[in-house]
Amino acid sequence: MPSASCDSLLDDIEDIVSQEDLKPQDRHFSRKHVVPKVRKRNTQKYLQDENSPPSNSTIPGIQKIWMRTWGCSHNNSDGEYMAGQLAAYGYEITENASDADLWLLNSCTVKNPAEDHFRNSIKKAQEENKKIVLAGCVPQAQPRQDYLKGLSIIGVQQIDRVVEVVEETIKGHSVRLLGQKKNNGKRLGGAPLDLPKIRKNPLIEIISINTGCLNACTYCKTKHARGNLASYPIDELVDRAKQSFQEGVCEIWLTSEDTGAYGRDIGTNLPALLWKLVEVIPRGAMLRLGMTNPPYILEHLEEMAKILNHPRVYAFLHIPVQSASDSVLTEMRREYCVADFKRVVDFLKEKVPGITLATDIICGFPGETDQDFQETVKLVEEYKFPSLFINQFYPRPGTPAAKMAQIPAQVKKQRTKDLSRVFHSYNPYDHKIGERQQVLVTEESFDSKFYVAHNRFYEQVLVPKDPTFMGKMIEVDIYESGKHFMKGQPVSDARVYTPSISKPLAKGEVSGLPEGPLEGIRSGVPVNHLILFLEHSTQLPNGCFPFP
Repeated sequence: MPSASCDSLLDDIEDIVSQEDLKPQDRHFSRKHVVPKVRKRNTQKYLQDENSPPSNSTIPGIQKIWMRTWGCSHNNSDGEYMAGQLAAYGYEITENASDADLWLLNSCTVKNPAEDHFRNSIKKAQEENKKIVLAGCVPQAQPRQDYLKGLSIIGVQQIDRVVEVVEETIKGHSVRLLGQKKNNGKRLGGAPLDLPKIRKNPLIEIISINTGCLNACTYCKTKHARGNLASYPIDELVDRAKQSFQEGVCEIWLTSEDTGAYGRDIGTNLPALLWKLVEVIPRGAMLRLGMTNPPYILEHLEEMAKILNHPRVYAFLHIPVQSASDSVLTEMRREYCVADFKRVVDFLKEKVPGITLATDIICGFPGETDQDFQETVKLVEEYKFPSLFINQFYPRPGTPAAKMAQIPAQVKKQRTKDLSRVFHSYNPYDHKIGERQQVLVTEESFDSKFYVAHNRFYEQVLVPKDPTFMGKMIEVDIYESGKHFMKGQPVSDARVYTPSISKPLAKGEVSGLPEGPLEGIRSGVPVNHLILFLEHSTQLPNGCFPFP
């Protein structure tokens, strides 16, 4: 047989798409270029409601879509972008799962329980005969799992093409887009940041500054999905922040798998980005930094302390330690020792008085001895972290840690309970009763009894539900404290700061739409009021390939 050879290796089947093919952003708003084809018809026959196609119609852009997102703020930002694009195209995003024609399930792969919820939701959707599109880290990391067979998947770097995947799924096709975003062979941070978006909270903008990381932690499944570090350029991130403030946002969260590693792949660093961002933050608005691992913050401690002292940046940082045992950290392949973590914590506590430092701990990692665990307990007792995320170890399939000798389940559970007991033994906010604090109000409490605000140190303060406070910075007197919150009484003669001259978008309103024919979609009105007679085509969009 004749042999064939290739001069270059294709990383993904999408790489065969030619340069002449339409790009997603060119195709995104193509509807405005469609010219209706007029046909003569019997008027009486069409006196019924033309604006309501039959419920089983496969005309794209008229269906109801229900979305569910699990996991981190990065995943939530991806979900907001996908919802915005679908709404901009005319789909109705519904909060009622039973009414939806299609379920878009955006998954998290960090722990077994999150994937279990994801799997159960797929099963429920199938039982209810819903169309299904899967997104997030689970299908990206393991697309060939049995329970994912035959289902459409949108990869974590392909969220700008969610409309195509949903369209084809509604038509009965199974489509999978799992490729990486590249420019001249170099991996990019992900989809464009200026895509349409529906913020879960119109006052909070979540900006993913990079994807992936530089580590290879033995327990981490997210690395399989998000890959190596790929950062967005500073100018794109600053432009996104500006746009957000123009749309009434008063709080920005920077997120990624490791914010401290930002820019190492593009010749810059996190402090350089932060100094550019603080230049565009209006008075009364705040910036919150996301999680950073100890190795990548050590070399920037001086600059980070200066930034965290800035009046428009929360004095808050999330630095996971995972264990206070060097032997366990070595088995985790965390690339730092306990002394490194303490150096970061001690330095920031000294240079940024009152700073809130949050951390994570894994209980029951393979090989963790009782002595190892007691070292972790002593660390918590010493620093009394006000925010502590305690996780029982779960072996994730395909990770090196899953192949290690496991600690008995009852031991892991007991250590998790013991550490939780230590955490609940102290009250971090009792000494703040009587203080006067400036807080930014951004949301409603879970029990709907209060508004939730945060002070300079991103500590939660509950305030009365006065609609004039929402999105504003107000002064309060602290009169009560709990384990995770304080309660504040607004000062009657205090000034109220409005961070943006723009009115915030309404809940469910689409952000980032260009001016023009589709501007009306901002309010959620779908563009389905014209009946377009289009020639039927079975051709899939460029880059989409059907799966059996």
